[in-house]
Amino acid sequence: MEEILSIKSNALELLDKQLHTKAKKGQHGFIVLSSSTDPYLQFEKDTGLTREILKVILNYKFPVHIINKSDLVVRDFDLLEQINQEAILPEDLKDKLSQKALITFSFSTLDEAVAQIFEPGATLPGKRLSTLKAVLQQGFMSGVSMMPLLPWITDTGQNLEFMFSKFKQAGAKYIMPASLTLFGNGVSDSKTLMLKAVAKHFPELLPKYEKFFSGSTEMPSYYTQALTKKTKELCKKYKLNDRII
Repeated sequence: MEEILSIKSNALELLDKQLHTKAKKGQHGFIVLSSSTDPYLQFEKDTGLTREILKVILNYKFPVHIINKSDLVVRDFDLLEQINQEAILPEDLKDKLSQKALITFSFSTLDEAVAQIFEPGATLPGKRLSTLKAVLQQGFMSGVSMMPLLPWITDTGQNLEFMFSKFKQAGAKYIMPASLTLFGNGVSDSKTLMLKAVAKHFPELLPKYEKFFSGSTEMPSYYTQALTKKTKELCKKYKLNDRII
């Protein structure tokens, strides 16, 4: 998907205007980077746009939550440490949270062969896990977004047990699991890309994926309820929070 993404050339100008207005009104809330695309895609090494965005966020003293699949976040430790020191928490979080720069790493799997199929271009899971450890050693609050877990591929009991044990060993402060959602029928939409990958690498599973996602964007409720039950049991077993606060 990185090949078809474009860069918002006026992002800094727009962000500066909006944060200036909100800061004047004392509306300091967490800014999430990013909810739909990774803030540290490979071309960030050349563009440096995310780093410049963090500078704007720091200037207006907003807290930030980084959600990413990359090891490039270590480049910006200096800015994130300043945000941690200087940002202003919203009133309803001041007695619940001390950190102002949160860093969450997204994992669908720890199997590098599977990751190369479904996360092409992303930092491989092993290096991502090492970066999680480095972030924690640096003193940041960090954990795992275990999203999306792939039905019949990465959501098996054995695989979940392995992932939870590894994240616990790494020192993750929280784990937020969730199943897969798929949208759209265009050539670059998530549903199209996912079904294409399943057809190529897991053809025996294609009928199941087509059945459940033909008329819905997500797995049926009985599946999501069972997955939630299992992951809550694992959170309890490994003494991990299933939310940030």
